[in-house]
Amino acid sequence: MASTDSPTRTFGTLLTAMVTPFTTDGEVDYDAAGNLAAKLVDDGCDGLVVTGTTGETSTLTDEENLGMFKAVLEAVGGRAKVIAGTGTNDTRHSVNLSRRAAELGVDGLLLVTPYYNKPSQEGVQAHFEAIASATDLPVMLYDIPGRSAIPIATETIFRLAEHPNIKGLKDAKADFGGLTRVLAATDLAVYSGDDGLTLPWMAAGALGVVSVTAHVATKQFRSLVDSALAGDFATARRIHFELDPVIRGVMTRVQGAVAAKQILKWQGVLPNSVVRLPLVEPGDSELTLIRNDLGEAGMDFAA
Repeated sequence: MASTDSPTRTFGTLLTAMVTPFTTDGEVDYDAAGNLAAKLVDDGCDGLVVTGTTGETSTLTDEENLGMFKAVLEAVGGRAKVIAGTGTNDTRHSVNLSRRAAELGVDGLLLVTPYYNKPSQEGVQAHFEAIASATDLPVMLYDIPGRSAIPIATETIFRLAEHPNIKGLKDAKADFGGLTRVLAATDLAVYSGDDGLTLPWMAAGALGVVSVTAHVATKQFRSLVDSALAGDFATARRIHFELDPVIRGVMTRVQGAVAAKQILKWQGVLPNSVVRLPLVEPGDSELTLIRNDLGEAGMDFAA
């Protein structure tokens, strides 16, 4: 099972997968990013994933990615782990971006399964090992077949866990049997990559969550994670039920980054809810569904 001796020393236990704020003309708003990072850490995050999926990394240039890493480091470096999303489906590109991120001083790397190409498991392993060997930073693998088209097979995870720099796994595969085998057979720090599965994954031994919904309910997620780590599953279960409609509103009505930005605007945290194409902002019917979900949780925002 993944060790819980010092979970905060590598990645943290509550990590928000940060959105990338934009100005009204579509440019990256680094000031807003720094302010958001500071708020998330103030409210309980001990780690932030910068320009992962929720950060719209696939529509950012390398310079914009690096600018986001720098802005977040300047805002919260030393107070929380800053994990750079540097994984792409191009190994050489990922190696270069990872090295440049390391030069800026990030605390770790999040590497997603190479998408679209559909490599063999041998190719997946070689891809991750090449990037992990390019720097001395700890690496968190990101297994999300719903976006990448392929999983990281459990046996591949076993082999990757032998690499000295591969320290963690963000699991968004919803395969409890496979997760159980990983927890039992490796020392990887495992994190739920599905907000709604945080409680059962932590009950099995995961260290925490890399969350989108934590943008808008940070303190509740902090309490959930802390309760689970302390073995207080009665409290954790109560918070899990309280968070369910919030998670529904963030994660099921529109794409997560789209919903998170909209709610952050309603909360007055972000000045706007601008996203980049091909993402678009919610329509009226979707906004109604999100408001209804949040209202169920006692979070009311007027139309």
